[in-house]
Amino acid sequence: MLDAKLRPLIDPPLNRMGAAMARLGVSANMLTFGGLALGLAGAAAIAFGELWLGLALIIANRLADGLDGAVARATQPSDLGGYFDIVADFAFYVSIPLGFGLLDPANALPALVLVAAFVLTGTSFLAFAVIASKRGEQTDAHGKKSFFYSTGLAEGAETIAVFIAMCVFPAWFAFIAYAYAGLCVLTVIQRSALAAIQFKD
Repeated sequence: MLDAKLRPLIDPPLNRMGAAMARLGVSANMLTFGGLALGLAGAAAIAFGELWLGLALIIANRLADGLDGAVARATQPSDLGGYFDIVADFAFYVSIPLGFGLLDPANALPALVLVAAFVLTGTSFLAFAVIASKRGEQTDAHGKKSFFYSTGLAEGAETIAVFIAMCVFPAWFAFIAYAYAGLCVLTVIQRSALAAIQFKD
């Protein structure tokens, strides 16, 4: 929901940093895998009760995720890089609820519900992208991507805001997880309604 609105603000500085890193020989894939390692380390830190360290690593992961696309745009974007990027994103997204589930047994059920909602949202996202690509449809609302990026109520910016809230207010994890899972389900309904309109032959 907020991603497209934030793009004009965050893309220019990211693109400048990405171009500088590309000149230094840093590749987009290096940033993708490095960012994934940071994100998974953040989930592990949360599982061991180091919530502020986990929060710092989450933010570092998101910075790396923004920079890998900027480096790709400054060099040569590739389909393989796009594949790695989306897999790394979803691996990171499910790892954070898992970390909270391991932190406290009371978090296990809401963490499981949120992971299930992420899987459902990701499935609708990728299914929409596949069909849109097959039909030759394009969008640059979320910046230049290697795949069709459909919008929704629950996107990257909202997910990171939720992860930050979980780290700052861990006692509210269950409430936040259930509420965001509900928003993810609404996103699937919204995306499915859009698909019914856009893909109708």
